[in-house]
Amino acid sequence: MEARTAKYMIGQVVRHRSHPFRGVVFDIDPEFANSEEWYQSIPEDARPEKDQPYYHLYAETEATYYVAYVSEQNLVADQSGEPVEHPELMDLFGEFEDGYYPLQATLN
Repeated sequence: MEARTAKYMIGQVVRHRSHPFRGVVFDIDPEFANSEEWYQSIPEDARPEKDQPYYHLYAETEATYYVAYVSEQNLVADQSGEPVEHPELMDLFGEFEDGYYPLQATLN
């Protein structure tokens, strides 16, 4: 099996290609690692391949905050230069700077 390199890094601000949300990467799976039930809940014509990095995000929309699990093919780097306001960010990260949040907590 070929080694996969993640395109985005922990602390980086990204946005979804087609849905109106953006978020901060706080964990990366080298390939799909969620439940089969979750995967099957995605409409078949929009279902991403499992053999790619998947990102855990502190995500936000204009209306709410949540945690998202998104395939690499569905993300793009956020170029807005704006911080994310998710309330859990400060548990892991320092202050927003140059499109990134520096990691402040130790991860396992």
